[in-house]
Amino acid sequence: MDTQRAPAEIGVYVSGPKERESYWQPVPANGFIDVVLAPHIVGMENPFGMGTQNVAPGGYVREHTHEENEEAIFVLEGTGRAVIDGTSYPMEPGTTVFLPKRVRHMFINEGPTDLRWVWLIVPNGLEDFFRLIGKQRSPGDKVPTNFPRPENVLEIERATVFGAQPQDQRDPNAL
Repeated sequence: MDTQRAPAEIGVYVSGPKERESYWQPVPANGFIDVVLAPHIVGMENPFGMGTQNVAPGGYVREHTHEENEEAIFVLEGTGRAVIDGTSYPMEPGTTVFLPKRVRHMFINEGPTDLRWVWLIVPNGLEDFFRLIGKQRSPGDKVPTNFPRPENVLEIERATVFGAQPQDQRDPNAL
């Protein structure tokens, strides 16, 4: 499985919103992500990944951990909540979430519009996960019908930035 791409040369990089990698995401998020920065886009001494994620109304990012990565989230639009180690926190524009390694977390869109945030993960790898489970997206594309995650999603998770799936994974509808 090709989980990583060759690094780009180190240098200044500037891009606009129409020039980014973008991927539709499968259920349960049913939204899309844009990759803004990653080592395959521009070389960097301390590799990280950065982008935006839109989660559709009623969608969620299932509970998970990152064993070797720290993650930061900054909410741009919409409302919902983050569930971190079983505790719920409201998400609204301006909310910032920092997640150290090995902390269980999930994000739930409870609002009528997309919940949108900037994500930053150190070291990188989340962009590879999104590419491997998603479908290529271009600006102006019509939103596709919800589609399932790949059958080998757990293998993809473990090959990128995710810890083992929790045996007692929380159901967002029961929280």
